[in-house]
Amino acid sequence: MADKPKLHFHGQLTELTLENLAQQLAMMDERLDNIDSIVTNVAERVMNQPITISVTCSGCGKTSTYTLLASEKPSIRK
Repeated sequence: MADKPKLHFHGQLTELTLENLAQQLAMMDERLDNIDSIVTNVAERVMNQPITISVTCSGCGKTSTYTLLASEKPSIRK
């Protein structure tokens, strides 16, 4: 029995080729770079001003508030 082409997540029939694999790896690398940029921006903001996070319990409805503060910028120690 011949193998059928697998459905890609967009519903298109695709075959797994080296070009497709390279393209998917490039897209994953770009997404990881975007995540890294977001985390870096949040860390820089925490260094400059406090961030307040409020979490509400879905069970009791109580709200807990957390404040993130920093006094110095992180650096690489040698």
